[in-house]
Amino acid sequence: VQLQASGGGSVQAGGSLRLSCAAFGNIFRINHMGWYRQPQGKSREVVAIINNDGSTNYADSVKGRFVISRDNAKNTVYLQMNSLKPEDTDVYYCSAQIGQYSATNVFDFWGPGTQVTVSS
Repeated sequence: VQLQASGGGSVQAGGSLRLSCAAFGNIFRINHMGWYRQPQGKSREVVAIINNDGSTNYADSVKGRFVISRDNAKNTVYLQMNSLKPEDTDVYYCSAQIGQYSATNVFDFWGPGTQVTVSS
């Protein structure tokens, strides 16, 4: 299984970006999918997670600005980022918990990361 992310880039404060991350390979089931970032000098943190029932969780810092969604037919997760701030600048990583051959034997897979830069 591989995760391929796209949609990063540079934008001015107040602007918007949309990240996409698609899972490819032998996939039986995808549980939760999510986006993470790793501020300099800190551990990787959750930005947003979406479960396979559509329920979502967001970091407090992005609530009301970011929206996570998924297309199960395409094994793809999206992150719509609005009202971006300079402090949102980071490398964003997508992750998915995937069972390749069953619903019980699952593993976490990670994408390579995509840079988001917000200028003031």
